[in-house]
Amino acid sequence: MGTKSMLEVHQFPCLEDNYGYLVHDQDSGFTAAVDTPETEAIERALKEKSWQLTHILNTHHHFDHAGGNLELKEKTDAVIIGPRADAKRIPGIDIQLGNDDIYLFGKQEMTVFETPGHTSGHCVYYFADSGIIFVGDTLFALGCGRLFEGSAEQMWNSIQKLLTLPDETVVYCAHEYTQANAQFALSIEPKNKDLIKRAAEIDKLRANNQPTIPTTIELERRTNPFMRPNSITLRETIGLMDGTDVEIFAETRQRKDNF
Repeated sequence: MGTKSMLEVHQFPCLEDNYGYLVHDQDSGFTAAVDTPETEAIERALKEKSWQLTHILNTHHHFDHAGGNLELKEKTDAVIIGPRADAKRIPGIDIQLGNDDIYLFGKQEMTVFETPGHTSGHCVYYFADSGIIFVGDTLFALGCGRLFEGSAEQMWNSIQKLLTLPDETVVYCAHEYTQANAQFALSIEPKNKDLIKRAAEIDKLRANNQPTIPTTIELERRTNPFMRPNSITLRETIGLMDGTDVEIFAETRQRKDNF
């Protein structure tokens, strides 16, 4: 039996601060676009890599994630996969998936986790064999998505699903928000040495117009305040030493909204 090759990920900028991703399985020739923020940028990336688009993986319904669905489907006949919980708002959806569903992308198993919070039907896509996850707007480097449709409790539950993944899991999120997120993170956890070091590295990357994505679960666990409600420093800063993790998360998110 032949061994499965690792998925190849091609990352490229879209719109003002989005990232587009192409995921390619060499064995099957399948290529998926994770969300469709900008049709032209996706088409350029496909041409550059000489790949044919076969799938679209939508994390949620927002226009900067699903706006190119119909145009790309018309041009490529790509199969559109999206969250069952939000199927009515995903243009052109063909396959609806829910929590813990597994979809075979070529020989690669893709596991879906429902991660409501940013939207009510958000989901993420995890490829365990390749050790990668596409998290849309649930998690950002040093941040998390705004709670447009869900509660703090829902979002914290969603983030806890990500915290169960192996430390080395590579995390691809949908926006370049890291520098602003770092400023907030430092304001709320100013004594975190890992965070101080990381913020300096981020400033260097952005000064050279380099991406700060991808990140890893382990790096976020050490530096992302939204994954660290148990941090004593963070609890001291917000004055909730005895709060539950959900209360700490909710207060942290509210402070970020007003930062």
